[in-house]
Amino acid sequence: MEFFSQLLDFILHIDKHLEEIIKDYQTWTYLILFLIIFAETGFVVTPFLPGDSLLFAMGTLIAGENTGLSIWVMLIILIVAAILGNSLNYKLGSILGIRVFSEKNRILKLEYYHQSHEFFEKHGGKAIIFSRFLPIFRTIAPFVAGVAKMPFGRFTFYNIIGGVAWITSLLLAGYFIGQIPVVKKNFDVVIIVIAVVTFFPAIFAALKSKFKKKEDKPV
Repeated sequence: MEFFSQLLDFILHIDKHLEEIIKDYQTWTYLILFLIIFAETGFVVTPFLPGDSLLFAMGTLIAGENTGLSIWVMLIILIVAAILGNSLNYKLGSILGIRVFSEKNRILKLEYYHQSHEFFEKHGGKAIIFSRFLPIFRTIAPFVAGVAKMPFGRFTFYNIIGGVAWITSLLLAGYFIGQIPVVKKNFDVVIIVIAVVTFFPAIFAALKSKFKKKEDKPV
């Protein structure tokens, strides 16, 4: 519970934590953020990392503070992290398969796999792009693609498009929108809204699956 409370604090006050990271590590911040994005997209066990809010907050900080960081260098580094992360996740899926998921596992729930697989079946290769903007799905979708033995060349095509679109849109949104006075003044609220909006599809899918199970139970 302590871990999740610390994680929640990091998400809700992500701008303050990023300011501390920049102050303490300076140019090493590039590597730290590379590892966070790489881990969120590369390891199926880390769907809880705050990619969306982190990207927006970092873009805002680079625009408004004397961080010494370049938005364009950060953009390229994080795009590479997102693409490499998904590629690793795909490979792990093709090797490990569905057996890593379990009904009893709090992080790797079998339910998450089935939801992502249904999403993948519905949208095909485009699911790799769409999932980039959906927490949990973006971590599990490339793994599912690996399990399903999607051709790696086709996967890579969608992986690159999705990685570029995700990193560019959120990082630059923070860079250009984050300095607007009303956004800057209510930054904590904006971060909460981003978290709620991006997690809503995952929550909706979980509730839908739960009600469907109840309906399918014999009376």
